[in-house]
Amino acid sequence: MSGVRIAVVDDEPITCREIARILTRQEHQVETFLDGASALERLSEAPFEVMICDLRLPDMDGLHVLAEVKQRWPAVEVIILTAYSSVDTAVEAIHLGAFHYVTKPIKGGQLQELVGRAVHKARLSSRRRAAQDGLGCHPFQSMIIGESAAMRKVLALIEKVAPLNCNVLLQGESGTGKEMVAKAIHVGGPRRDNPFIPFHCGSFADDLVPNELFGHEKGAFTGATERKIGLLEAGHRGTVFLDEIATMPAGMQVKLLRFIQERSLLRLGGTEQVQVDVRLIAASNKDLKVASEAGAFRRDLYYRLNVVDITLPPLRERMGDVPILARHFLAECSEAFGKHVDEIAPDTMSILSHYPFPGNVRELENIIERAVALADGPTILPKDLPPDLQQLSINSVGGQRWMTLAEKERQYIQQVLVKTAFNRAEAARVLSISRTTLWRKMKQLGLA
Repeated sequence: MSGVRIAVVDDEPITCREIARILTRQEHQVETFLDGASALERLSEAPFEVMICDLRLPDMDGLHVLAEVKQRWPAVEVIILTAYSSVDTAVEAIHLGAFHYVTKPIKGGQLQELVGRAVHKARLSSRRRAAQDGLGCHPFQSMIIGESAAMRKVLALIEKVAPLNCNVLLQGESGTGKEMVAKAIHVGGPRRDNPFIPFHCGSFADDLVPNELFGHEKGAFTGATERKIGLLEAGHRGTVFLDEIATMPAGMQVKLLRFIQERSLLRLGGTEQVQVDVRLIAASNKDLKVASEAGAFRRDLYYRLNVVDITLPPLRERMGDVPILARHFLAECSEAFGKHVDEIAPDTMSILSHYPFPGNVRELENIIERAVALADGPTILPKDLPPDLQQLSINSVGGQRWMTLAEKERQYIQQVLVKTAFNRAEAARVLSISRTTLWRKMKQLGLA
């Protein structure tokens, strides 16, 4: 989240300097103000994404600043600081639109966590507004969560293929978000106002799949009392998402290949071809190229589906996205359950950041959903995690958790990168390794 502009408003210069010191370590651009008027004046000249504002200022109180900011610049997330905790004031601040209300002194880790969440919320809101207003931000961008290099590559591919009328093949492990990417491609293209129809190819018996996709005429078989429109026909001028295409029966693969070639179908029991204009997006958690070479999947169908191939990385290869995803799911689950759970304790986030997630993004979502359901307060604690994750925090001697070698290496490389302002050439020199080796280690450790 480098390059985030943050305004700090406090009448104590030492507080401003300390907050600025903590946040500039994360490459944030911080400007400090000793009163509310100068902060509001500066905000009218240059945009900020986050404001950290003291409750008591020499010219006006922080709630007045908050109300003014949310009225004129609703996208700015405001964190209120105060040395005097009051439940009534906290409630009023939240009612006015404050992102959070914190009592001084605030610890550096807590501050960084809060700012990270505030920036994530501000950026999501900005993307949604830009998409709605047609200001150049693609509508699918708010659907794909992640700022890692791997996900930026996926976003770039979506942006390129979404406007085109070509078939797309999505490959990746289960739980990596293939259906979400398929929806993003649909939403980002000219078919967005028409149906998006998902179909899991392994969810029906082999003899029922043709009926589901192609439909049937009245009287085609016993019990066919009326015509049924298949999913391909129902998706006319829209998108049909064929999930787990590798499980499609061999006989149906032949029919699907012919449909792609002819762009028409024959309902079961019918005699007339039906022209259908539909975009196909297929997905597989197996390598379809390997399957086609082994004879387990039709090679000609593979090439028809694989006009553009997008491979989704497993979560363990983009661990830097875990905090962003966790906060996103936290906000969704809290709203769905009607609970005021809005924080993830640093110890909890540390556990999540070192867990390999064999179930990928879907597993992380389930973990956060469970934690929100079990949380007794506003913060998700390690005890709210599944038992196997709680064990990660018990790997200790004398109550102190010992870091693994990989964790220690990741921590040290990250420190060097921060100290060198993420200048990879300089960081590689300090570490006495080549830039190529540094890049490889950054990818392996989730720092890229």
